[in-house]
Amino acid sequence: MSRSITLGQYLPGESLIHRLNPRMKILALLLFLILLFSLKTYGGLTALFFIALGMIAVAKVPFRYFLRGLKPILYIVVFALIIYLFFTKGGVVLLRIGFITVESEGVREGIFVIARLFTLILFSLLVTLTTTPLSLTYGMSYFLKPLRYFGLPTEEVAMIMAIALRFIPTLMEESQRLMRAQVARGADFETGSIFRKAKSLVPLIVPLFVSAFRRADELALAMEARGYRLGARRTRMYEDLIAPRDWAVLSFILVLFSAALAFGL
Repeated sequence: MSRSITLGQYLPGESLIHRLNPRMKILALLLFLILLFSLKTYGGLTALFFIALGMIAVAKVPFRYFLRGLKPILYIVVFALIIYLFFTKGGVVLLRIGFITVESEGVREGIFVIARLFTLILFSLLVTLTTTPLSLTYGMSYFLKPLRYFGLPTEEVAMIMAIALRFIPTLMEESQRLMRAQVARGADFETGSIFRKAKSLVPLIVPLFVSAFRRADELALAMEARGYRLGARRTRMYEDLIAPRDWAVLSFILVLFSAALAFGL
């Protein structure tokens, strides 16, 4: 199961996507998400979906990592689809069960929202899989800089976000290790009702929290040993320069925005 969690993982590579400036990647992701939630037609959404697939091909990241990233949201997808099918009215009645009906407008809206959600996950995973956690930290810190004027410790906030993102796969791996140890002692996590399964997970909570706090303490000691201090001004060994390829990507996204506005997508 831990291997199925792709959020927070980084896959090394030398593709164009890997070599893009992290600040430009974050900006591109925000612009793509704005465009994604602005689209109102299937044509525009389909075009954006194929753009995401093209960028995945350019990044040379195996598509199985993206499929694994979609697995954790399947329950959300099913729940959203049920809500739209049975509570969105309009169009032709496709199915009638007593007073409950499934109408064509509900099917159309449900499929559209699910496709939008899948495309959102693809773009988000593309950024995290091709960018190191440290680079993400620098990128987020850069965009949070204006909030310094309001007293917000932007570098510390960016560091917290990057650490949280990085430790998602680690905690999942730890939970699987504890689960295997419990199974070896006779625990059963598979059979019974959903309430029994939930109750069987209670013995995992305490050791998982203990392990998480131990890792947090080790990380804090390591950061202190390397001279990390709250509020200290930090510099970088290498300048994070924006290359012409980064401006080319930004220009491409702006062209997409213009096309979407022009054609009313």
